[in-house]
Amino acid sequence: MSVQDEPGTHLSGPVLVVGTGLLGTSIGLGLRSRGVDVLLTDVSPSAAAVARDIGAGRLLGEAPDAAPQLVVVAAPPDVTARLAAQALADFPDAVVVDIASVKSVVAEELRALGADLTRFVGTHPMAGREKSGPVAARAQLFAGAPWVICAGPEALPGAVRAAEALAVDLGAVVVRLSAEEHDRSVALISHLPQVMASLLASRLQDTPGTALALAGNGLRDTTRIAASDPGLWVQILSGNASRLVEHLYGVREDLNRLINTLENPAADGARLDLAQLISEGNAGQARIPGKHGAPPQSFATCTVLVDDTPGQIAKLLTEVGEIGVNLEDLRLEHSAGLQVGRAELSVLPSRLNGLVQELMNRGWKVVQ
Repeated sequence: MSVQDEPGTHLSGPVLVVGTGLLGTSIGLGLRSRGVDVLLTDVSPSAAAVARDIGAGRLLGEAPDAAPQLVVVAAPPDVTARLAAQALADFPDAVVVDIASVKSVVAEELRALGADLTRFVGTHPMAGREKSGPVAARAQLFAGAPWVICAGPEALPGAVRAAEALAVDLGAVVVRLSAEEHDRSVALISHLPQVMASLLASRLQDTPGTALALAGNGLRDTTRIAASDPGLWVQILSGNASRLVEHLYGVREDLNRLINTLENPAADGARLDLAQLISEGNAGQARIPGKHGAPPQSFATCTVLVDDTPGQIAKLLTEVGEIGVNLEDLRLEHSAGLQVGRAELSVLPSRLNGLVQELMNRGWKVVQ
């Protein structure tokens, strides 16, 4: 893999992306924005054509003599190993990486296929959207996101450098883990949340509309990822089942504990047990890294009432910027039945009072 000297660009290309779904097309768009030559191929000609038409690269069939230096297999987990083995055979001078959500099973299948693992590196960008397909792709999808590099023992140093260069060129943060460490980690921080969100959202199927009209951000936040692609998640959950089920055993114990307590909420110790359960959740939530992966911080918040008319949110954000305060987080929620929204602003505690006063001086209704 040749490396360019220009600041911020490491890959010279061409880079072949196998699979033009959300992630594959986003990789193409991101690399093309840096001037890297990208080739595209997909089992679906229409998906590849869409990716080409939105600027993610040129079709492999239109460049029959192209010799990719890096091949990115961006395909569903159940075909990733086969496609990676084929790429290693078809392009003997190329480094091949995959971006599947499970790593151990892919590596095991490649070994069973007798593939050349000296030129293969398993990777996983921890980024995505609920939407799928090339039309949902974004060039900046990976900016600031962790990109896990799971280099096997056979991988040559040059192959590992190429995999890391891909992540860096797309603005991601390189994280090095073994395949087993990766799979155990994502079972908890990615796969379990998906299952819990889907189970919760499934309870809403027959819920009366009058009840759903009362829903606020709490329900929306906890069910957002339930809109994910079922076909893809069947493969992910199956491929990492043994690690995920360990966490589900723990969830089952907690649910049984909660059910037993709520069946007799007036019993001695019941309220203490409920408080302890919620407190345990507080402790776990507080450990989630904050902005830009920094250690958790306690931000101060205020809520600004915003008229539900065009341009009001933009005006609020513009004025916060004029005041000179950096937003650490922003949450929006609409009031049921009212033409008003609530914008919850999170800032450093030292900036809260000044922000509130300045916003009130400018005519905003602020609740601290």
